[in-house]
Formats: sequence, structure tokens, C-alpha cells
Amino acid sequence: MRMIGIGMAFGLVAALGCAAMASSASAQQWPERQVTIIVPSAPGDGSDIAARLIAEKLRNTLGQPFVVENRLGAGGVVGSAAAARAAADGYTFIMGNAGSHGINAATYANIPYDVMRDFTPVSLVYKAPNIFIASTKLPVKSMAELISYAKANPGKLSYASGGSGSSAHMNSEYLKVLTGIEATHVPYRGAGPALNDIVSGQVEFMAVNLPPAIGLVTSGQVTPLAVTTAKRAPALPNVPTVAESGFAGYETVAWFGLLGPQGVPPAIVERLHAEIVKACADTQIQEKLAVLGGETVCNSPAEFKSFLAADIARWKDVAGKANVTLQAQ
Repeated sequence: MRMIGIGMAFGLVAALGCAAMASSASAQQWPERQVTIIVPSAPGDGSDIAARLIAEKLRNTLGQPFVVENRLGAGGVVGSAAAARAAADGYTFIMGNAGSHGINAATYANIPYDVMRDFTPVSLVYKAPNIFIASTKLPVKSMAELISYAKANPGKLSYASGGSGSSAHMNSEYLKVLTGIEATHVPYRGAGPALNDIVSGQVEFMAVNLPPAIGLVTSGQVTPLAVTTAKRAPALPNVPTVAESGFAGYETVAWFGLLGPQGVPPAIVERLHAEIVKACADTQIQEKLAVLGGETVCNSPAEFKSFLAADIARWKDVAGKANVTLQAQ
């Protein structure tokens, strides 16, 4: 019986060794066909910009198409659900963001996935400030003036967002909690349409990721009020933070990171992460992202997982104070 046991043990070790070698060989061959990167928001949003820059670099270094696919809906729930359900074979990933993978986990009562359980973190690629902007038709030039105007005209202001539960939505709800102002939420299908209506004056103000808004700010088509990070954005050094504007304690950050479905082979994750680190070291990518107002991060899968858990915890606190609970349709 002992001989049989030893034989079985050797067999198990051999099988595990063969499986490890097969996984390593598979990672060396990967990718053998097109890889899809889902973006759970509209073209032109921060996730879309980051995904397309990284996809172009990966296409050049790995020799296979990396195709960005925008899957809109429910503040990122639609695209995230599609990524969570995808085969864990290394051919589908998602460029998640603070809305789709931080805020949604904190605000939706019934999303069809668990962010911490059903995704494989690869790397936090990029961080950038959010920025509060106003229509140039609104007679305000600063965050303090916006708050004073809102208090003098209760219920008359509206704010735009890229969807209920989005980063833009929750940043403005956070501001309402902190300052006591009233404003009506006007959700759009992505930041692009929302920004169009800010420019035209259909909606008075919004918080938005800096990348899709910075061109409108520098061209004078919208009024910059304040950035949401603890420090000013290097790309807009004259725009103060919300805290500097007299509202201490306010701080949020926009982030964009690559994740796969739960169960992507570790060897593929390791190889993809290594290629992303190389992409982030590329001076052209750094320059393009710096112009958009943020910075590359490209941390490890373990570091990204810890960051994700902390971000969810922070937004749960905000959602509780703002009394925001959403239902996925």
C-alpha cells in the first residue's frame, strides 16, 4: 500500500509539473490571436484614452491585434459584467476605472459580479485628478462662487455625469454632502455627451475625469473650478484643489487599471504585466498621458488589488453619507 501511495504521489507531482510547464508554454505562445480590451464607458473617456494608448503599444510589442471595445451602460456595470463573464483565457480584459470597479461596488445593491472576487487585477495603469467645471454661461469663476450661487438659488442648478453611479455622479454627491447645496443630477451615456451640454449651457456644472475635459479647459470653452486631488494638477497649475477652495477634507482620484476575468492563468498575467510596465516606461506614452493631466503608475497585480479594496471602502463611506443606493436593471 505504501508503494502504491508513493507511486500516486510521484504521479501527482509529475502531473502538476506537466501542468505548470503547459501553462508556461501557453504564456510564451500567448497571444496567438486578437485580444479584446473592454472599456465600460464612452469613447473619449479617461478609460478609453488609456486603453487605446496601451493597446497600441501592446499591438506593436506582442504582434497581435489589441482591440478596444466600448461597452456602455449602467455606469460601467454592462461592460464590467461582460468582462466578468468572459473566458479566463487571456483574450478578454477590461480597462476598469474608479466608477466601474470602485464606486459601483460601493453603490449598487445587486450588480451581477463581485469586483474583488470575479476579476484578476493586472495593473493600475494611470491616475489623474477629477476636475469640477462649469458652463461659461454660469456667472461663477471659482468653487466658492459656485457654492454661494447654489445656496442663493436653491434647487436651480443641475449637474451632469456620465451615468448614475459614475465617478462624476459620486464626486458631485460628495460635494453636496460636504457643502449642503442642492443640485439636480442629469445623467448621460458617457462624459462626451455630458461635456457637450456643459459647453452649450444646457447643464450648469459637473465633475469629470481630467483627460477628456482638459482640452475644453485650456481652450476656454468651460470654466475650471477646482481639481479633486490633494495636490494641484501639474497640467493645470493655476486651478486650485477643492480643499484649497475652502472645503477641507474633499479628495478623490480618477484611476484606470487593467483587469481580466477571475482565473486568468498567472503566467499570462505576469507576461501582460511585464509588457504594461514596458509600455508605461515609453516616453511617448508618458508624454501623452502627462498632457492629459495625470501620471502613469503600472504597479503590480498585488498592489493593484490592495488599491482596489481601499478605493471601494472609501466610496462605501461616501455612498452611505450621501444615501446613494443603486439597482442594476
